[in-house]
Amino acid sequence: MSSNTKAFEDKMKSAVEHLEQQVASVAVSEARTLTITPWDRTLLRAISKAILASDVGINPIDDGQTIRLNFPAPTEERRKQLAKEVSKMGEEAKVAVRNVRRDAMDKAKAMKKAGELTEDTQKTMEEDVQKLTDKYVKNIDAAVEEKQKEIMSV
Repeated sequence: MSSNTKAFEDKMKSAVEHLEQQVASVAVSEARTLTITPWDRTLLRAISKAILASDVGINPIDDGQTIRLNFPAPTEERRKQLAKEVSKMGEEAKVAVRNVRRDAMDKAKAMKKAGELTEDTQKTMEEDVQKLTDKYVKNIDAAVEEKQKEIMSV
């Protein structure tokens, strides 16, 4: 891949990383209890607020160092709903990757028009960007599929 596509690959990679972003360790302390331990304790309040603002219907128990979440057994309907939400998040990540691809293609065209690239170099750059796009879309699909299987097998 050419160095012209490195910046675009970084943007695509960050879209996937955003999907997988972590700010705390999460552990299962009992069968239906999660313990969230933020790496930065100043995030406790923000994490608790985010959990309360979400529609999961769980009240976080904050002891100043960790957050405990007691979950009831999920119904089949709730698991399907969560799987749909994962799909939606995956689609948003794919849109971000495709936006990066569009920006890269526009940049290649502008560079060709300005005489900075030959037509062959432009085509190579566009092919490299498409390969990167396909790679990251495939990564997103795999992550979504894995998470959906995990949700439905609970």
